[in-house]
Amino acid sequence: MGKATDNRASQINYLKNRMNMLQQVVDSMEAESVGPDDMNQLLHMMHELEGKIERFKKDWQDGYS
Repeated sequence: MGKATDNRASQINYLKNRMNMLQQVVDSMEAESVGPDDMNQLLHMMHELEGKIERFKKDWQDGYS
């Protein structure tokens, strides 16, 4: 979803956009047709987002943003 961000404002905007994308994916799921692969993809997206949050947090602690 674009290049890495280098300041807090753009990092927060990045996270907001990713959260919105994640919400859209969940909203598009239909109980009758969702399967294990869909759930795995959702988990993968969540883990990627978690990693990005951890990276931004570390940047902030280290004073890079």
